[in-house]
Amino acid sequence: MFLPRKIYPELLEHLSRRQITVLTGMRRTGKTSLLKQLLAESDISQKLYYDLERIDNRAFFAQPNYEGIIAALKLQGVDFSKKVLIAIDEIQLLRNLPSVIKYLYDHYDIKFIVTGSSAYYMKNQFSESLAGRKKIFELFPLDFGELLAFKDVNAIPLNFDQAATYVPSEYERLRVLYDEYINFGGFPEVVLAKSEDEKKDLVKDILSSYINYDLSVLADIRSPIDIFTLIKLLSIRVGTKLDISKLASMTSLSRNLVENYLDLLEKSYLIRTIPVLSRSPDREIVKAKKVYFLDNGIASLSGELGSGSKFENAVFNQLLHKGEVAYYQLKTGREIDFIVDKEYSFEVKETATEADLKNVQSLAKNLEITKSFVIGRHPVKKFEGFIWGGFIR
Repeated sequence: MFLPRKIYPELLEHLSRRQITVLTGMRRTGKTSLLKQLLAESDISQKLYYDLERIDNRAFFAQPNYEGIIAALKLQGVDFSKKVLIAIDEIQLLRNLPSVIKYLYDHYDIKFIVTGSSAYYMKNQFSESLAGRKKIFELFPLDFGELLAFKDVNAIPLNFDQAATYVPSEYERLRVLYDEYINFGGFPEVVLAKSEDEKKDLVKDILSSYINYDLSVLADIRSPIDIFTLIKLLSIRVGTKLDISKLASMTSLSRNLVENYLDLLEKSYLIRTIPVLSRSPDREIVKAKKVYFLDNGIASLSGELGSGSKFENAVFNQLLHKGEVAYYQLKTGREIDFIVDKEYSFEVKETATEADLKNVQSLAKNLEITKSFVIGRHPVKKFEGFIWGGFIR
């Protein structure tokens, strides 16, 4: 059964366009399911699907004479006097594929839908070859609203003002599911798994395959164990500023290599760094970025992440889909956890108080932001400006 994602209407709308539809995101976030659903819904009669994890499919597109590809497809009954739809999974596995697609796109009436697991590959090598010919869509693990949909639980999306209206019955209805989201994240197969042990095993398997398979394709990894060690160190630093020198010291890696690994982890959708928001661009460059994981299940694997940091990471992933996210900090150390679109400021506390709201409101004045909220996990006290985390969906 196909379970829709929030991004699907955009993908479906783009299906009718001549441009190449590019879907990118970490492995096992559901790209292939979306691609196959698009194939099923397309009204183009001639449809072809290729998974580049199969070596025969890679060999087919690796032949140097691109017209040879067309000749082979004609022998299989494809009529290029009519429109053709070609879907290709995991395009980063074949380095020359952008050149192949460009040639076929320019010379034949072919609609391409392609998927890949690296933002670096998609936005650099792939983009340079296909400038103006494609649109890139990014797919992340499920947000909380999508998790509810996968669980067949009805819950309408809310804006921040609506979310700030506390409804006790809704809290009771969704509390257990929100705790599950905080503890195990949003990979679709993890969400659908029945037991906690199964969820934990799946998350471990996802991280292992990411390190051993995805990263080895994207870069020359000297030691997968070094990457795993770095990931564990990052997981207990969720919501803190990156200290490259300290990470280098703790991993016994060079500073340059740590920076390269961090860049790789971000561009392959494991982590996300956010900048400090400042009224002075010069100061913004100087201050370190904060780090978060794009899935709570992976962030929690070390077993050392505190519940407060785990909750903050979950809220980050919920806000990530609401706009551009940054943080704010004074020299004194006082800070605002999250700022969205330079318009909304948020403090994140497991047990929130009115004093937390006053603090964020005070700091937000420095940025001329008038809309401030405190996001809490345990609604011990309810007050104007309080949002229970499960209402952000």
